[in-house]
This record gives sequence, structure tokens and C-alpha cells, in this order.
Amino acid sequence: MIKFTKMHGLGNDFVVIDAIKQNISLTSSQIKFMADRHFGIGCDQLLLVEKPVSSNADFKYRIFNADGSEVAQCGNGARCFARFVRDKKLTTKDKITVDTDSGQLTLTFDKADLITVNMGIPRHLPKEIPIDTKQQAISYKLLVNHTEIEFGAVSMGNPHAVIIVKDINTEPVVKIGSALESHVFFPERANIGFMQIINRQHIKLRVYERGATETLACGSGACAAVVIGVEQNLLDQNNITVELPGGQLEINWAGRGHAVFMKGPATSVFEGQIEL
Repeated sequence: MIKFTKMHGLGNDFVVIDAIKQNISLTSSQIKFMADRHFGIGCDQLLLVEKPVSSNADFKYRIFNADGSEVAQCGNGARCFARFVRDKKLTTKDKITVDTDSGQLTLTFDKADLITVNMGIPRHLPKEIPIDTKQQAISYKLLVNHTEIEFGAVSMGNPHAVIIVKDINTEPVVKIGSALESHVFFPERANIGFMQIINRQHIKLRVYERGATETLACGSGACAAVVIGVEQNLLDQNNITVELPGGQLEINWAGRGHAVFMKGPATSVFEGQIEL
């Protein structure tokens, strides 16, 4: 039997498992089963809490998509990870450092019990995102479903494309997102964001996540959208409100060479056990 906690960050939901006190070895098919909303537990991603790899880290943070594939970054998951290790008394610290496959993250609790994640420095070089082009640009264009799509691209530890739209409510997010997510332009696939700019400090965002589908919130996607908005001089750098279907995040980014900071809540829903 595997003990787990069901959690969510603004509706982006997770199965979180302590792989320190439990001996956990999951196959891709087992992860897909647990993520299934009809036959399993149901989640957008599964998160594992493991022992740290680095001497200066508190934990190792691993993320698996609903299709069983492992990815390197998930911002909403990072906040849930922080809440989990505190709730389970695996740490009493207000600030923790976690190893991930894309580097280290710093997670901090504030007085309002919100969690700030240092998401690291965005990567813009095509080979770092990665995207299939040699020339770095502010925006790129592709023909998708016989329509030319213009988007910005950046890595937040995972690849993102961000499309600026007039109204996110009328955009065919699933149709365009599913086609662009697996386009050959993205060798490792990509998360596809649809950003509506309300003003220079407020955007609305929907995200089609690779290996999942459209989710209620995407933390790394919110960071990527703000980075693209700042790069294109459409947004200010500080205290940007990102309004997602599941709720709001606050994003701050001081520009090239600086880390992105994301602040938001994380909620535990229920505890359970599952036999695989």
C-alpha cells in the first residue's frame, strides 16, 4: 500500500507521495493509473518527495505528468511540495532548498501562509528551451492547423510557448494547444500559454500543459507568460497579477539575468492509500 496526499495549487491538482519514509518505485503505467480520474485517484501531476542529492539541499523534488512522463519543473507543484513537507513534519524550516532535474528551487513561507518560489533564471537560447531554430528572437511563427501562430518561447526549467490573444474565453485552447505542444519545433514538446493582457500589471492566462491537457493553473506557465510580456514591453516587472481559471498568482521578474519569483497558495485536500 502506498500512502499519498491529494493537493492542489489553484485547481492544478497533484498526488504527492513521501518517498523518504516509504520505499517507492513506480512504473509509467502505474503513474498513469493513479492519475486517471475515473479508475485511479486523479491528478494533473504526481510529485515525489525524495532525499536530497546536493549537500546544501533539503529534499529532491520529482514531477511526473499524467501520461507517466517525468518532467523537470512544475511551479504549482513546488508550492504543494513545500506545504506537504511542512504538514508531514519532514521539516520545520520557513525556507527550504530542493533539488530538481533543472537545478535547485528555493521555497519560502510568508506570514500569510502563502508560498514564494524562486523559479530560477529564465533561459532564452533556442538550444536551452529547446526549440528547433538557431536564431534567438523575441517571437517566432509557425503554421498550425493552416493558421500562422506567433508566440514567444522561454524555458522555466521546462519549455513554454506563449501566445498573446484578445480574449482567452474564445480561444480554441485545446485545438491549438494540442497541435503546438507536440510540433517538431519543440523537440521535448512544450507547454502552450494563451495570454490576454488586461493592463501592464494584470493578465489572464490559460495553459495547455504537455503530457496533460488544459489545467486550471500552471505556475511555470504564469512565470513564462510574464517573462514574455516583459520581454515584449507589454508588462511591468513587479507585482504582476496572473489570473488563471483556478485563481491568482503574483509574479515578479527584474529582467534578463534575474530569477522569477512566484507567490501563491497550496491546499491539501485529502489523505489516502492505494494498492498497485
